[in-house]
Amino acid sequence: MSDEMIEEIKMVPIITPKWRAYYDITKPRVVALLVLTAVVGMSLSVPGGLPWQLFIPAMLGIGLLSSAAAAINHIVDEKIDAIMGRTHSRPLPEGRITANAAIVFAASLAIVGFIMLYALVNPLTAYLTLAGLVGYSFVYTMYLKRATPQNITIGGLAGAIPPLLGWTAMTNDIHPHALLLVLLIFTWTPPHFWALAIHRKNDYAKVNIPMLPVTHGVNFTKTQILLYTVLLFVVGLLPYLVGMSNWLYLVGAVVLNLVFFAYAWKLKFNADENTAIDTFKFSIIHLMLLFIILLLDHYILPVG
Repeated sequence: MSDEMIEEIKMVPIITPKWRAYYDITKPRVVALLVLTAVVGMSLSVPGGLPWQLFIPAMLGIGLLSSAAAAINHIVDEKIDAIMGRTHSRPLPEGRITANAAIVFAASLAIVGFIMLYALVNPLTAYLTLAGLVGYSFVYTMYLKRATPQNITIGGLAGAIPPLLGWTAMTNDIHPHALLLVLLIFTWTPPHFWALAIHRKNDYAKVNIPMLPVTHGVNFTKTQILLYTVLLFVVGLLPYLVGMSNWLYLVGAVVLNLVFFAYAWKLKFNADENTAIDTFKFSIIHLMLLFIILLLDHYILPVG
């Protein structure tokens, strides 16, 4: 095959089905992780198995509202997404879906999800999940993200509430143990996102988003990441110390948090060009495994 033919093939646009654009703006991998943490919240809230009459609509409703929040994030960030290297190929900047269509889609997901939670689960869970959508999509994305380098520290609360949503779905009650799970994700969020922000510092500077590496420098951000992994280690011990979990979780949390600390240490003192993005990628695995271990601990070694 000649070089000319290869170049012509490269120039042919790849046609993707329309549904794929709608699917992509829901950030399915992020939503899957959020739903996992919600399911863990459900499981830890009750002894034994989960009642499917609550479990299925709760999982779907939380997933739909989380997907709506992600879609709104795409809509609000369309202009900056078109400029940033990490996001320029998203559906809206590429024109695979219009902003109006995305708005209708996001609103539909939010309405269906809210009604499902309100009618089939309980109003408390419905309103808390809606509050999470407002917090992430509007308070964080529209204001905090563009206003302060502590945007992710403050706005991270919206992304940390799924375990609470799962807990209230089963019990219709806000329990201190559920808030502890929220605190776990809330503490995890800054080192997770700041690692990505270091890797994409130039992108954020180009669109005038005041992420911490842009406003305070990369070295300062690395120090903050390291300090937060220490704090996360301490917070990670609390589910065991307050009697929520048993030794299986304790061992898993200690190992995972030590590895996260090791990534942060390398990022601070011996980083190469891939350390920041490697730290970001591990942080996702860290949270997923931490909650899976919580789930296994609950069913294999039930407390009390």
